[in-house]
Amino acid sequence: MADYVALSDAALRQKRDPEQGIYIAESTNVVKRAIGAGHTPRSFFLTEKWLPKLSEEIARFPEVPVLMGSPEILKEIAGFHLHRGALAAMNRPAPLSLEEVIANARRIVVIEDIVEHTNLGAIFRSAAGLNFDAVLISEQCADPLYRRSIRVSMGGVFQIPWARTGPLDKALTQLKTSGFTVAAMELTADSIDIDSFNAGSLDKLALVLGTEGAGVSESTLKLADVALQIPMRAGVDSLNVAAASSVAMWELRYRGTA
Repeated sequence: MADYVALSDAALRQKRDPEQGIYIAESTNVVKRAIGAGHTPRSFFLTEKWLPKLSEEIARFPEVPVLMGSPEILKEIAGFHLHRGALAAMNRPAPLSLEEVIANARRIVVIEDIVEHTNLGAIFRSAAGLNFDAVLISEQCADPLYRRSIRVSMGGVFQIPWARTGPLDKALTQLKTSGFTVAAMELTADSIDIDSFNAGSLDKLALVLGTEGAGVSESTLKLADVALQIPMRAGVDSLNVAAASSVAMWELRYRGTA
């Protein structure tokens, strides 16, 4: 039961859950997708109403406890009303290394210090949907397996391999050594319109997205091969990072036949 206490305390959960090797899957659809991706549950947490929708998953793990109670009791434990149906405490999969993630990749998203879970989840959803091969996140990024990130990603965090970078400068240098062109989405004096950039001729490309507000850091821009910008209507200088990521991934997607 302790896995479900104080779920609304984001700071606590981002620290405690990775330390304990767990994450919380929220909603019946997300629970199904997590299990479908090969992740294993520690327990299920739901009201009786939602039991039929998870009957197959529960039957697959007969040794895993199913914790049920009234909506009022579950709200008191979790800290919010479970209006999306059900939760499951899941065992975190073993983290992947940067080398494993980029081994066979042509298109990678590199996320620098994005801390808003909604933005992070939306970027993962776009990466999975627009055929990017992997995501790398800096050490300061929010947790992709925090329940809000997972929910916004619609399970995209289970579909696409990802890894934390360690020191970002070393990771970018390693990407360049491995043949990736590093393209940072940032307004600079030298940035070029994304639709003028010949991404189709590049076999390997890493798209760097910066933190909310500050954008891509100066140290990262110095390591980038090119800075790109989305042409904008006069009077509007930028999009939200999640929206910009979708536009950029569509424009920079791999278009080869191999």
